[in-house]
Amino acid sequence: MLVQSMRVEIWSDVVCPWCYVGKRNFETALSRFEHRGAVDVIWRAFELDPSAPAEREGDYAAHLARKYGMSLDQAGKMIETMTGTGAEAGLTLDFERARPGNTFDAHRLIHLAGERGVQGAVKERFLRATFTDGEPIGDHGALLRLAVEAGLPQDEAASVLESDTYAAEVRADERLALEFGITAVPFFVVDRTFGVPGAQPPDVILGALERAWGKNAHPLE
Repeated sequence: MLVQSMRVEIWSDVVCPWCYVGKRNFETALSRFEHRGAVDVIWRAFELDPSAPAEREGDYAAHLARKYGMSLDQAGKMIETMTGTGAEAGLTLDFERARPGNTFDAHRLIHLAGERGVQGAVKERFLRATFTDGEPIGDHGALLRLAVEAGLPQDEAASVLESDTYAAEVRADERLALEFGITAVPFFVVDRTFGVPGAQPPDVILGALERAWGKNAHPLE
Protein backbone atom coordinates (compact mmCIF):
# COMPACT_ATOMS: atom_id res chain seq x y z
CA MET A 1 0.00 0.00 0.00
CA LEU A 2 1.36 3.40 -0.97
CA VAL A 3 1.16 6.13 1.65
CA GLN A 4 1.86 9.73 0.76
CA SER A 5 3.69 11.99 3.19
CA MET A 6 5.14 15.47 3.32
CA ARG A 7 7.74 17.16 5.52
CA VAL A 8 7.64 20.76 6.65
CA GLU A 9 10.79 22.16 8.26
CA ILE A 10 10.43 25.49 10.06
CA TRP A 11 13.39 27.65 10.96
CA SER A 12 12.60 30.04 13.80
CA ASP A 13 13.77 31.43 17.11
CA VAL A 14 11.96 31.57 20.45
CA VAL A 15 12.73 35.27 20.91
CA CYS A 16 11.20 36.19 17.54
CA PRO A 17 7.64 37.53 17.82
CA TRP A 18 7.01 37.01 14.12
CA CYS A 19 7.98 33.37 14.63
CA TYR A 20 5.21 33.05 17.20
CA VAL A 21 2.73 34.60 14.78
CA GLY A 22 4.08 32.40 12.01
CA LYS A 23 3.63 29.28 14.14
CA ARG A 24 0.02 30.11 14.83
CA ASN A 25 -0.68 30.96 11.18
CA PHE A 26 0.94 27.68 10.11
CA GLU A 27 -1.20 25.74 12.58
CA THR A 28 -4.31 27.45 11.21
CA ALA A 29 -3.29 26.56 7.67
CA LEU A 30 -2.47 22.98 8.64
CA SER A 31 -5.86 22.54 10.32
CA ARG A 32 -7.47 23.38 6.97
CA PHE A 33 -5.17 21.14 4.93
CA GLU A 34 -6.95 18.02 3.72
CA HIS A 35 -3.87 15.83 4.19
CA ARG A 36 -2.72 17.26 7.52
CA GLY A 37 -2.38 13.79 9.04
CA ALA A 38 0.41 13.00 6.58
CA VAL A 39 2.48 16.11 7.38
CA ASP A 40 5.64 15.73 9.46
CA VAL A 41 6.60 19.04 11.10
CA ILE A 42 10.20 19.63 12.21
CA TRP A 43 11.32 22.74 14.08
CA ARG A 44 14.81 23.88 13.08
CA ALA A 45 17.11 26.13 15.10
CA PHE A 46 17.91 29.69 14.13
CA GLU A 47 19.55 32.18 16.51
CA LEU A 48 18.69 35.79 15.83
CA ASP A 49 21.65 36.85 17.98
CA PRO A 50 24.13 34.07 18.80
CA SER A 51 26.18 36.55 20.88
CA ALA A 52 23.26 37.56 23.11
CA PRO A 53 23.76 37.31 26.89
CA ALA A 54 21.66 34.93 28.97
CA GLU A 55 19.29 37.85 29.62
CA ARG A 56 19.34 41.13 27.72
CA GLU A 57 19.29 44.29 29.79
CA GLY A 58 16.95 47.20 29.01
CA ASP A 59 13.42 47.36 27.68
CA TYR A 60 12.29 45.91 24.39
CA ALA A 61 11.72 49.25 22.66
CA ALA A 62 15.24 50.44 23.45
CA HIS A 63 16.68 47.21 22.06
CA LEU A 64 14.72 47.56 18.82
CA ALA A 65 15.80 51.18 18.48
CA ARG A 66 19.47 50.22 18.83
CA LYS A 67 19.20 47.20 16.55
CA TYR A 68 17.48 48.95 13.68
CA GLY A 69 18.84 52.47 14.14
CA MET A 70 15.45 54.01 14.79
CA SER A 71 13.93 56.33 17.36
CA LEU A 72 12.17 55.08 20.47
CA ASP A 73 8.91 56.40 19.00
CA GLN A 74 9.43 54.36 15.85
CA ALA A 75 10.30 51.32 17.94
CA GLY A 76 7.13 51.83 19.95
CA LYS A 77 5.07 51.88 16.77
CA MET A 78 6.76 48.68 15.62
CA ILE A 79 5.81 47.03 18.90
CA GLU A 80 2.22 48.21 18.47
CA THR A 81 2.15 46.63 15.02
CA MET A 82 3.55 43.34 16.31
CA THR A 83 1.12 43.33 19.23
CA GLY A 84 -1.83 43.94 16.92
CA THR A 85 -0.74 41.29 14.44
CA GLY A 86 -0.29 38.84 17.30
CA ALA A 87 -3.78 39.59 18.59
CA GLU A 88 -5.21 38.88 15.13
CA ALA A 89 -3.58 35.46 15.34
CA GLY A 90 -5.02 34.89 18.82
CA LEU A 91 -1.80 35.63 20.72
CA THR A 92 -1.10 37.92 23.65
CA LEU A 93 2.29 39.56 23.10
CA ASP A 94 3.45 41.52 26.14
CA PHE A 95 6.70 43.23 25.21
CA GLU A 96 6.91 45.08 28.51
CA ARG A 97 7.34 41.75 30.29
CA ALA A 98 9.58 40.09 27.69
CA ARG A 99 13.02 39.01 28.97
CA PRO A 100 14.80 37.78 25.84
CA GLY A 101 18.31 36.39 25.88
CA ASN A 102 20.54 33.74 24.37
CA THR A 103 18.49 30.91 22.86
CA PHE A 104 21.12 28.27 22.11
CA ASP A 105 20.15 26.09 25.08
CA ALA A 106 16.45 26.46 24.28
CA HIS A 107 17.16 25.11 20.80
CA ARG A 108 19.06 22.17 22.26
CA LEU A 109 16.03 21.28 24.36
CA ILE A 110 13.80 21.59 21.31
CA HIS A 111 15.98 18.99 19.62
CA LEU A 112 15.52 16.67 22.61
CA ALA A 113 11.80 17.32 22.36
CA GLY A 114 11.89 16.24 18.72
CA GLU A 115 13.23 12.85 19.75
CA ARG A 116 10.60 12.52 22.48
CA GLY A 117 7.63 13.45 20.30
CA VAL A 118 6.78 16.72 22.04
CA GLN A 119 8.67 19.21 19.89
CA GLY A 120 5.65 21.32 18.98
CA ALA A 121 4.58 21.56 22.62
CA VAL A 122 8.03 22.61 23.84
CA LYS A 123 8.38 25.17 21.05
CA GLU A 124 4.99 26.61 21.94
CA ARG A 125 5.82 26.75 25.64
CA PHE A 126 9.09 28.59 25.04
CA LEU A 127 7.45 31.15 22.75
CA ARG A 128 4.61 31.79 25.18
CA ALA A 129 7.10 32.01 28.03
CA THR A 130 9.00 34.73 26.20
CA PHE A 131 6.21 36.86 24.81
CA THR A 132 3.30 36.32 27.19
CA ASP A 133 4.64 35.16 30.55
CA GLY A 134 7.83 37.25 30.78
CA GLU A 135 10.10 34.28 31.54
CA PRO A 136 13.91 34.64 31.24
CA ILE A 137 14.30 32.31 28.27
CA GLY A 138 18.09 32.11 28.59
CA ASP A 139 18.00 30.98 32.23
CA HIS A 140 18.59 27.27 32.85
CA GLY A 141 16.22 27.09 35.78
CA ALA A 142 13.39 28.61 33.78
CA LEU A 143 14.15 26.46 30.75
CA LEU A 144 14.10 23.27 32.80
CA ARG A 145 10.78 24.14 34.42
CA LEU A 146 9.19 25.13 31.12
CA ALA A 147 10.49 22.03 29.33
CA VAL A 148 9.02 19.76 31.99
CA GLU A 149 5.70 21.62 31.81
CA ALA A 150 5.65 20.91 28.08
CA GLY A 151 6.22 17.19 28.50
CA LEU A 152 9.97 16.53 28.64
CA PRO A 153 11.32 14.22 31.36
CA GLN A 154 13.03 16.35 33.99
CA ASP A 155 16.14 14.20 34.24
CA GLU A 156 16.69 14.21 30.47
CA ALA A 157 16.16 17.96 30.14
CA ALA A 158 18.50 18.63 33.05
CA SER A 159 21.15 16.37 31.53
CA VAL A 160 21.01 18.30 28.26
CA LEU A 161 21.37 21.65 30.03
CA GLU A 162 24.33 20.36 32.04
CA SER A 163 26.18 19.20 28.91
CA ASP A 164 26.69 20.12 25.27
CA THR A 165 24.21 17.52 24.02
CA TYR A 166 22.47 18.56 20.77
CA ALA A 167 24.91 21.42 20.25
CA ALA A 168 26.05 19.80 17.00
CA GLU A 169 22.45 19.41 15.87
CA VAL A 170 21.71 23.09 16.48
CA ARG A 171 24.79 24.10 14.51
CA ALA A 172 23.76 21.73 11.71
CA ASP A 173 20.37 23.44 11.49
CA GLU A 174 22.08 26.81 11.25
CA ARG A 175 24.47 25.64 8.54
CA LEU A 176 21.56 24.25 6.57
CA ALA A 177 19.81 27.60 6.85
CA LEU A 178 22.86 29.25 5.33
CA GLU A 179 22.90 26.71 2.51
CA PHE A 180 19.26 27.47 1.78
CA GLY A 181 19.89 31.22 1.91
CA ILE A 182 17.69 31.72 4.97
CA THR A 183 18.64 35.03 6.62
CA ALA A 184 15.39 35.85 8.44
CA VAL A 185 12.77 33.84 10.26
CA PRO A 186 10.28 32.30 10.35
CA PHE A 187 11.01 30.37 7.18
CA PHE A 188 9.03 27.32 6.08
CA VAL A 189 10.53 24.69 3.78
CA VAL A 190 8.08 22.20 2.34
CA ASP A 191 9.58 18.93 1.07
CA ARG A 192 12.89 20.71 0.46
CA THR A 193 11.23 22.26 -2.61
CA PHE A 194 8.86 25.07 -1.64
CA GLY A 195 10.01 27.92 0.58
CA VAL A 196 7.68 30.30 2.42
CA PRO A 197 9.43 33.27 4.08
CA GLY A 198 7.98 35.25 6.95
CA ALA A 199 4.84 35.10 9.05
CA GLN A 200 2.57 34.74 6.05
CA PRO A 201 -1.24 34.59 6.39
CA PRO A 202 -2.74 31.11 6.71
CA ASP A 203 -4.06 31.19 3.13
CA VAL A 204 -0.56 31.67 1.73
CA ILE A 205 0.85 28.80 3.79
CA LEU A 206 -2.10 26.58 2.89
CA GLY A 207 -1.50 27.30 -0.79
CA ALA A 208 2.14 26.22 -0.45
CA LEU A 209 1.10 22.99 1.26
CA GLU A 210 -1.40 22.20 -1.47
CA ARG A 211 1.06 22.93 -4.27
CA ALA A 212 3.74 20.82 -2.64
CA TRP A 213 1.35 17.95 -2.11
CA GLY A 214 0.29 17.97 -5.72
CA LYS A 215 3.74 18.32 -7.22
CA ASN A 216 6.25 16.75 -4.84
CA ALA A 217 4.42 14.05 -2.93
CA HIS A 218 6.61 11.07 -2.05
CA PRO A 219 5.03 7.60 -2.12
CA LEU A 220 6.35 5.37 0.63
CA GLU A 221 5.86 1.67 1.12
